[in-house]
Amino acid sequence: MADLFAFTYEEKKKMAAQTAEILEEEIGLKGDAIQAVYLIPEIDEGKLTAEQVREEYGEQVSLILHGLNRIQQLYQKNPVIESENFRNLLLSFAEDMRVILIMIADRVNLMRQIRDTENVEAKMEVSQEAAYLYAPLAHKLGLYKLKSELEDLSLKYLEHDAYYMIKDKLNETKASRDAYIDAFIRPVEEKVKAAGIKCHIKGRTKSIHSIWEKMKKQKCGFEGIYDLFAIRIIIDCEEAKEKMQCWQAYSIITDMYQPNPKRLRDWLSVPKSNGYESLHITVLGPEQKWVEVQIRTERMDEIAERGVAAHWRYKGVKGETGLDEWLTNIRSMLEHSDGLDAMDQFKMDLYEDEVFVFTPKGDLYKFPVGATVLDFAYHIHSKIGNQCTGGRINGKVVSFRQTLKSGDQVEILTSSTQKPRQEWLSIVKTSRAKSKIRLALKETQVKEGLFAKEMMERKFKNRKIEQDESIIMQTIKKMGFKEVSDFYRQIADGVLDVNTVIEKYIEVRDGAKTITGDNQARSASEFELESSHFSSLNTQQANDDTLVIDRNLKGLDYQLARCCAPIYGDPIFGFVTISGGIKIHRLNCPNAPELRRRYGYRIVKARWSGKGSSQYSITLRVIGSDDIGIVNNLTSIISKDEKLVLRSINIDSHDGLFSGNLVVMLEDTSRLESLLKKLRTVKGVKQVERI
Repeated sequence: MADLFAFTYEEKKKMAAQTAEILEEEIGLKGDAIQAVYLIPEIDEGKLTAEQVREEYGEQVSLILHGLNRIQQLYQKNPVIESENFRNLLLSFAEDMRVILIMIADRVNLMRQIRDTENVEAKMEVSQEAAYLYAPLAHKLGLYKLKSELEDLSLKYLEHDAYYMIKDKLNETKASRDAYIDAFIRPVEEKVKAAGIKCHIKGRTKSIHSIWEKMKKQKCGFEGIYDLFAIRIIIDCEEAKEKMQCWQAYSIITDMYQPNPKRLRDWLSVPKSNGYESLHITVLGPEQKWVEVQIRTERMDEIAERGVAAHWRYKGVKGETGLDEWLTNIRSMLEHSDGLDAMDQFKMDLYEDEVFVFTPKGDLYKFPVGATVLDFAYHIHSKIGNQCTGGRINGKVVSFRQTLKSGDQVEILTSSTQKPRQEWLSIVKTSRAKSKIRLALKETQVKEGLFAKEMMERKFKNRKIEQDESIIMQTIKKMGFKEVSDFYRQIADGVLDVNTVIEKYIEVRDGAKTITGDNQARSASEFELESSHFSSLNTQQANDDTLVIDRNLKGLDYQLARCCAPIYGDPIFGFVTISGGIKIHRLNCPNAPELRRRYGYRIVKARWSGKGSSQYSITLRVIGSDDIGIVNNLTSIISKDEKLVLRSINIDSHDGLFSGNLVVMLEDTSRLESLLKKLRTVKGVKQVERI
């Protein structure tokens, strides 16, 4: 990013030294990291190669410079920085956490140096990145001092008027603020020290950036912000006594001033995941002003200022010893969020199961590990996915099966003749791509089906054969197809010849005619001629054959349909099933209209022959008032008639009404009509009907 300002070689060397100083003084890094920073200008100017660095300065320095170079390559792809995907990619590319720390220090130094630059556009770009990317990184690592500096400098360059307005106001109120802080600190310090606690107390004014954010959040002016400063009590004691003395100081202060229990923050018992330890309380100080007090030890204070880097100093670690363990701790820390989500805080989770790839324009997308170029194409747009023939990764042409790797820049190649295929479902990894492929395949099947149907209709017309949808469906099944779509796809693809289909259709159609009895010879005892018409079968001719149904159903493959349960005396018709048997339905069967409409050629007239001794099961629906004894009255009517048998009764009662089903065995329709009349006379019965 420093390249935006066209620094000379000498200026780069000077800035490298300044960055190294920040790393050492503010963060605590030494050794290889510092050496790597000093070598950056030499690499940029071509005075050193990567191989020379490895030979002269060792593997660690080489790895750090390699990580910085990879980050530089990411920037060359013009990424959209305001993207959480880019932040995650940045971390995964860094490989070594020292690279991230160097980047933060370098950005702090750059922000300090560009104050008077004439390249305003570059200064705005650098400042926006500092606010959105580097300040959150510093915050997560516990580098609060550097984080505040990055935020303040960004605000200074991006919102000049707001920055200087707050700065001027702070200067105006500095004398009164300092006096108030002094008045608060003096009695507290006396009491704490009198208790034997060695400490020093200081007042810290909030950063300009944090005041500006409060003003925006609370929608008020500078005068509306009351907690402009915090008091910090820093205790000097051995580590074993830290918690005890911090809570002792807390007790002294809350005895002196009224605390606000809702504002207590205890990071002593459970430190933040970035290592921050402190005790925060808010008390009502002199002049009835709320004052934030932070209680911590010298060790905790240095960790708060310099971040996790300060940990190994207190563990007695010298030089580079233990640095690997420390870096491992940082990486472990980065994998856990401390739950703070304020101000779009950067969540630096390192996902091993994700990759981040660029579009040619620099947009960044996240995919699961194993995702392919085809996944990327469908992520961009369904049409691009459907027409994808391959891609270019970092300028190299690849198959659409190619898996993606973090940092790849991907361009999709398409063809208007390309269309999705079933095997694509095994190539893609994302559910988004799978669903889009399935949708495209369905649309293709519909188009192929329409094309195949039109082709069949033309062939049928040419051969002057009338098409019947029901026989077509039988033909498809006879030809071994479980799915109609597969049948039409094979016709559309030319695998199945339409003439073969027509021959099979004729065979099935003629077989169906034989089953209906139109051409089959029968004995006179089976059928008799009927001159009259059934009203609902008036499409039949007067001389059509009529089945004569024997009540005992002997000798023929007849069955009474369960949907309408016909009994002797009901007007009926026969329906020829696929197996060749005949189902007997009532003329007013609920399914009769659909059967006539779709399968009229399979319907035959039928009537009952003479009476026998069979009984038929019928179901009656009864609705009435829920009066005492009404069910007994209904069942007694049935039990008194020895020719009626009550098979089952199911009654439901609610809101003063009852409804239920009675299943009764009886001989014929005359017996049924008699029963219906008797049941309707029962007091409280509102409705009785056969179902």
